[in-house]
Amino acid sequence: MIQTTRRLAVMALACAAASLSFAQSGEIRIAHVYGKTGPLEAYGKQTHTGLMMGLEYATGGTMAVAGKKLVVIEKDDQGKPDLGKSLLATAYADDKADLAVGTTGSGVALAMLPVAEEYRKILVVEPAVADSITGDKWNKYIFRTGRNSSQDAISNAVALDKPGVTIATLAQDYAFGRDGVKAFRDALKVNKITHEEYLPANTTDFTAGIQRIVDALKDKPGRKIVWIVWAGASNPFSKFADMQIKERYGIEIASGGNILPALALYKPFPGMEGAAYYYYDIPKNPANQWLVTEHQKRFNAPPDFFTAGGMSAAMAVVEALKKTSGDTSTNKLIQTMEGMSFETPKGTMTFRKEDHQAMQSMYHFKIKVDPNVAWAIPELVREIKPEEMSIPIMNKR
Repeated sequence: MIQTTRRLAVMALACAAASLSFAQSGEIRIAHVYGKTGPLEAYGKQTHTGLMMGLEYATGGTMAVAGKKLVVIEKDDQGKPDLGKSLLATAYADDKADLAVGTTGSGVALAMLPVAEEYRKILVVEPAVADSITGDKWNKYIFRTGRNSSQDAISNAVALDKPGVTIATLAQDYAFGRDGVKAFRDALKVNKITHEEYLPANTTDFTAGIQRIVDALKDKPGRKIVWIVWAGASNPFSKFADMQIKERYGIEIASGGNILPALALYKPFPGMEGAAYYYYDIPKNPANQWLVTEHQKRFNAPPDFFTAGGMSAAMAVVEALKKTSGDTSTNKLIQTMEGMSFETPKGTMTFRKEDHQAMQSMYHFKIKVDPNVAWAIPELVREIKPEEMSIPIMNKR
């Protein structure tokens, strides 16, 4: 009995010593859970590149805050919700992560939210988009630098919702697509959606879905637009071009911005309008200038859509840590980050106190096609400021 008691005491001391060693190690441990492989691999890899470059930029190249080294722990959720959930728990419990950033897919992010609440540690969501992340599934440990579906949708409504327009939508049949269309529908002030088409996220043959949209729009008067909410390698843009819906029926397509390889698929649609989260040539500020210059130097390519997002998350984390002088206690971070403004490649963002969603600009664009550029160019029509978008607060706080 005495030996057992002594063993338990030794184990307790060992655990305490291990915890103390982490606390005194001079490190701030940041877990990055993202889809390094899987259906959104391209997005995930861009986010990680942006995160690392953002930490470098925000710390002036030291990769340290308040004398503490920033250590990034990578976790590949493969786009699987159950895996993302378990990896985040492992990061908090076993890797002693002080906070986490992630993830790529909305379904995975939603599975991760309760883990942050269970461990009472910060999760900065980037770039998952579904409204419910900072809506009805939100908890106080969640902050999001990425835009939400409402910001995507409302900015596109600002760009497209004009008199004499008939609108249909095409979206993926899961949280990202459903939330996006709902937010777009709610944001329309002049028009209503005539037809909503939802297809599985892994769809490869879009013919039947597009035909249903054509049947719903072809006899309508005035300008006819299909607003598309789609992410991933398989997408409908090529099929819309093949079916020549503008030439045959006068039906235009519209969408948000996207990564450069996806923008290549916009080339058959010169003049196409929409609203984007980011395009490297649009924002004019020191952080974006550094990102564009350094990314081109290091990778022989401009930074992409989600690279800017990863950098924004990094800059938010570093700004918070600077304000707390490196204190990573969760309550201190929450108090600091609520209402906090911080610089990003997109300019200034602010975490809204009510739901921790980053308020940020979006960009109304019109597609220009240059034969010397591999992708279609989203030319800026105008910047849509945060105050122009009435982003609803959807949580139950």
